[in-house]
Amino acid sequence: MADVVIAPSVLTANLADLAASCREAVDAGLDWLHLDVMDGNFVPNLTFGPPVIRSLRKALGDGPTFDAHLMVSNAETCFQDYIDAGCDHLSVHVEAVTHLHRLIHAIRGAGAGAGIVLNPATPVEAALEVLHDVDLVLIMSVNPGFGGQSFIPNVEAKVRRLADAIATQVANGGRHVQLQIDGGVKAHNIAELRSWGVTNAVVGSGLFNDRASVAENLADLHTALDA
Repeated sequence: MADVVIAPSVLTANLADLAASCREAVDAGLDWLHLDVMDGNFVPNLTFGPPVIRSLRKALGDGPTFDAHLMVSNAETCFQDYIDAGCDHLSVHVEAVTHLHRLIHAIRGAGAGAGIVLNPATPVEAALEVLHDVDLVLIMSVNPGFGGQSFIPNVEAKVRRLADAIATQVANGGRHVQLQIDGGVKAHNIAELRSWGVTNAVVGSGLFNDRASVAENLADLHTALDA
């Protein structure tokens, strides 16, 4: 099976010294950083926005991919701010966007990768409608808004159906789409998620915790994938 991209969720890092935590992840060999942007409106929490992301980009340089997950209600009017701040990829919630097709093309036209996000209760058909236009589909395996939640197992059918649709699209000469999952991903389940078809796993407390360093936790994830 293909390798899984491991994207550390910086929401669970040390927010008092976010640049240092992100640098630890990059130094451990992780070249994706998953940035959870929350507005306190679409989801019941507030995190950070373009000024913090711009500072992170300055601190970390051009190396890591900044993968912004926009849990906001105004993505159609603010997406350019995140690209200007240094994000390489933006994923937007289908539940929060009125003109999804238009926004996807606007993001890609501005030079960034475009993804869509489905909450656990959102039907998979919402992704299938625009699958040929996106670079990534993110399936939430927890309800968005807070880190450290438990994995919701019934997203398996949704992931498998999307993996099959992506494989069919590629076989017919269409775009390859990354299939990302976010929420409750740990060493004990990452190999199973790959077997479902996941190609990109967002990992929060499974990487950033008080028990071990990011490098040690990453080694555990790699061991699980290699087993």
